[in-house]
Amino acid sequence: MACPPAAQSSPPRQPSVKVILAAADVSRVVDRIAHQILEKTQGAADTVLLGIPTRGVPLARRLAARISTFEDVTVPVGVLDITLYRDDLRRQATRAVGPTELPSGGIDGRRVILVDDVLFSGRTVRAALDALSDVGRPSSVQLAVLVDRGHRQLPIRADYVGKNIPTALAENVKVTLSETDGSDEVRLYPGAAA
Repeated sequence: MACPPAAQSSPPRQPSVKVILAAADVSRVVDRIAHQILEKTQGAADTVLLGIPTRGVPLARRLAARISTFEDVTVPVGVLDITLYRDDLRRQATRAVGPTELPSGGIDGRRVILVDDVLFSGRTVRAALDALSDVGRPSSVQLAVLVDRGHRQLPIRADYVGKNIPTALAENVKVTLSETDGSDEVRLYPGAAA
């Protein structure tokens, strides 16, 4: 009597990673945000873009370049380091403090648009607002993000959003940009892996 073949167990199926925005999509989204900024700010008059490291900085530079292309307007760009203002410093590995670089003319009395890649809990933006108050007094502050994934823990919303991505709390959105990572893409990872 022949023995039945042993049942082969298949490896557990890995949930798939979804590409939410490919390179061409990222480019279109940046263009759309640049147009929205021009419309909402009457041609970006008296506006400064401040990128939040890491990926907010190249996004701010891209937005300024696209605004210049569309309207021949030069929007000053700076960098706002928020490292010392984060509320998770004791829970995370030590981060190197980066430079805060304000455009010539500063930010006093000007409209500042903070630029970041992903809006999630709102804690990064809260830290940016605290850092901003230490370097000047803008007339108003707005927020531009490439992706809003929801799950806010603070009452913060973006004025300019490239893409709203409904996510589960355990999922992770990963933005890569050519300036920092070698390619442009937004991916949604299951669980906490990225």
